[in-house]
Amino acid sequence: MTTPTPDVPYLLGDTGAEHERLIRQAAIFDPFTERLFRDAGMASGHRVLDVGSGVGDVAMLAARLVGPTGTVVGVERDARTLARARERVAEAGLDHVTFVETDVAHLAGVEPFDAVVGRLILEFLPDPGAVVRSLSGLVRPGGIVAFHDACWGPLLQLTANLPLRAKCVALIHQTFQRSGANMDMEIVLYRAFQEAALPAPSLRIEVPVGESPDIARWVYDLFCSLRPRMPEHDLAAAALGDLASLRSRLDAEMARTNAFGACIGLVGAWSRKPGP
Repeated sequence: MTTPTPDVPYLLGDTGAEHERLIRQAAIFDPFTERLFRDAGMASGHRVLDVGSGVGDVAMLAARLVGPTGTVVGVERDARTLARARERVAEAGLDHVTFVETDVAHLAGVEPFDAVVGRLILEFLPDPGAVVRSLSGLVRPGGIVAFHDACWGPLLQLTANLPLRAKCVALIHQTFQRSGANMDMEIVLYRAFQEAALPAPSLRIEVPVGESPDIARWVYDLFCSLRPRMPEHDLAAAALGDLASLRSRLDAEMARTNAFGACIGLVGAWSRKPGP
């Protein structure tokens, strides 16, 4: 494969705190991703490739859908993150999940998959269309290509009337933008599938919202992961005031305005590779 990958470190890092944030985030996002995979046709016995596996949440979700007669291969390039994913899979007793320490550029000569999937990965790659095109070559004719990625518009809109939360979201958005992330994945995904000679994908945009503790703290969690990288992009958090009290002030703002929490929108796209 000739899939391009960035030469810079992953924006969100590989610390233990970031791993825990990813696990909390997965508890919010998994129901949306499961619905996407089911609608795409993932089923018992399928062989699935999960790219950009992180700490393993999408791979474990796919493993539950394909059952013990199926297999899931996760790809993750960071050794520390991969170790955590393997530990979690072992604890869950998911013997039909394995991981490969590499990046998507170096997958070749493998048995065709019934599905290639990923969540919040293409936005970080310089040419998502080339990635989808390369990965589709690993899918059998009639197989599934399905990705979930970020859609920023809903979060910006839903926090506009919450001044403190809106400042946090603006800093988060600017950090992603200045780091080179793709910020219009709803458009990029649609085009990427077509550039890969796949049928135009089925698309959906859903926004996790609510009063659950994980959703309420999602913006704060992501801000904390990104804060060390903000100075690299000439961004300062001084406008947020005392950071030690930031989480409590964000919670107080929601309570005072009787508001609900919101995450990024999730744009889901899936299609089937042409063939018999």
